[in-house]
Amino acid sequence: MSQTLTQSVEWRADNALVPYREALAAMDGRNRAIAANEARELVWLLEHPPVYTAGTSANGAELLDPRFEVIEAGRGGRYTYHGPGQRVGYLMLDLKERGRDVRCFVHAVEGWVIAALGELGVKSWRSEGRIGIWTRDVDGREAKIGAIGVRVRRWVTMHGFSINVSPDLSHFAGIVPCGIEEFGVTSLSKLGVELAPGAVDAALAVRFGDFLAALEGKSDLP
Repeated sequence: MSQTLTQSVEWRADNALVPYREALAAMDGRNRAIAANEARELVWLLEHPPVYTAGTSANGAELLDPRFEVIEAGRGGRYTYHGPGQRVGYLMLDLKERGRDVRCFVHAVEGWVIAALGELGVKSWRSEGRIGIWTRDVDGREAKIGAIGVRVRRWVTMHGFSINVSPDLSHFAGIVPCGIEEFGVTSLSKLGVELAPGAVDAALAVRFGDFLAALEGKSDLP
């Protein structure tokens, strides 16, 4: 499904699983096309078959049990897992038109995910010194519910975020997720939040305008 949420940004939502290498190739092509003013910006929501991905700071000691294919992603960060039940958002946005501030971009992405989870009734937050989006797990401890990893090339962004909706959380045991051993991962399903199909996409769409405004310094997100 593809639609336009703003005049310049295309919104694409795939329900079938998209192989990770296929998504990487598509992102690379769209990045080049946007940089050359040959295509519109794109937000792409999708899910992958099970895969471990390595960021530019990945430490081989944190790959504990490579039961799935391991692919170098080219984004920042360390190892992460993608699989069915995890909604991934790839953002191909032109920062030449949106402030040329990578730190502001990452902060706005985090705020967008936090705001969307709030729309779904889940309180989440950033945690100083720990990458990702955090919430209170069923045992009362903090746990990661969303991951952030980006790359910027020619001032056009790639990669983005992931939200654990209902993935098999045991698959995260094959890595040290994002290099953080002290805290676990959780999901909306584990927290007892059962959603209709498309609910996560809808929540992201509701707060998308706020996200774009935050990039341009016209609005604040959490």
